[in-house]
Amino acid sequence: MIVKEVKVENVVTAPSREELVRGASELVPYFRERAAWAEEHRTLPREAVEKMTGAGLLKMRVPHRYGGYECDMRTTVEVIAELARGDGSVGWTVSVWSICNWLAGLFSDEAQEEVFASGDTRVCGLLSPTGTAVDADGGFVVNGSWSFNTGAAQSQWNSLVAMAPTPDGGQQPIMALAPVSDLRIVDDWHTSGLRGTGSVTTVAEDLYVPKERVLPMGPALQEQYASRLNADRPTYRAPLLLTACVTAMGSALGLAMAAKDVFFERLPHRGITYTTYASQSEAPLTHLQVADAQMRIDEAWFHARRAADLLDTKNEAGEQWTLEERARVRMHAGFACRRAKEAVDILQTASGASSIYETVPMQRISRDIGTINLHAILHPNTNLELYGRVLCGLEPNTFYL
Repeated sequence: MIVKEVKVENVVTAPSREELVRGASELVPYFRERAAWAEEHRTLPREAVEKMTGAGLLKMRVPHRYGGYECDMRTTVEVIAELARGDGSVGWTVSVWSICNWLAGLFSDEAQEEVFASGDTRVCGLLSPTGTAVDADGGFVVNGSWSFNTGAAQSQWNSLVAMAPTPDGGQQPIMALAPVSDLRIVDDWHTSGLRGTGSVTTVAEDLYVPKERVLPMGPALQEQYASRLNADRPTYRAPLLLTACVTAMGSALGLAMAAKDVFFERLPHRGITYTTYASQSEAPLTHLQVADAQMRIDEAWFHARRAADLLDTKNEAGEQWTLEERARVRMHAGFACRRAKEAVDILQTASGASSIYETVPMQRISRDIGTINLHAILHPNTNLELYGRVLCGLEPNTFYL
């Protein structure tokens, strides 16, 4: 589906949530057919990126004045979930582009002019400070390498995090926007899950980054952003880390729905080997399994929507965040991923030995959702512990809130 846009000066009227979700749903069969190719080649097909661009799905979190939609979090999660229903790698890659396109809107307005000037910009990035930066001529010279860099080879810009000196002799993490063309790409993404995301390593070697394209990470994690023109926009009031968590969990929801789709597509043609059940659908065990899986999918959506709605409500009102609310959003993200994985595990178990063939999507879905549940900001155990610490009156053991 090609979304119709109505130009108003330099902006467009954003499509509704229903239109964007429908546009993503219409692409599900296309992505599902090409998921094996993406996994084998460890990147998304170029045509897949072009289709999402044409449907306007990569504009969800781009600033309005550059033709973006500034979608709310609920819309963003639902669209990404639909894309992941077709291919988990598509959903995950779009989640990263959505996070980082939004992140670029927190930088100085001068930086945004540079990043979004060409239109249809894709920004990738990550949060780990695995580089170093030193002061130089009103900017920084950056060196380092950044792994797990989703979609880097298909992006124009990369947000890098490096440790930079402070006036008192200490160190602080900074985020620096750099053109991907200025970086060296190391093709090292050989993994068991989310293979199609192309989450390679990028390397900076004595790369100069002007101060306009630098944002101190510590203040940014407390909603102290650089953009003047976006400062009063609800979308750009949101906490950085919570925005990343909630956006990323959309892929887990989509993978759980994909597992359900695949299971029921195969169900009419399956019995249960070495039993008297010629039709698996007649077995009480199957009834218990699908009901259990569906309830876990429903619970995953409950946590996802509760977190997204909290972000949207507080962003619109411009309210301050409490520590408990911040920890609770991370808990919701972790619990949504846990319940989604549990649903997939149940449906995979019910799918029998034939589901291990590469031609059956269930095995890929299982590996993809297992990978998501290992991600540092989504890990269910880490996020539950964090929430419990805060509920017990202890200080959080992380500044990623």
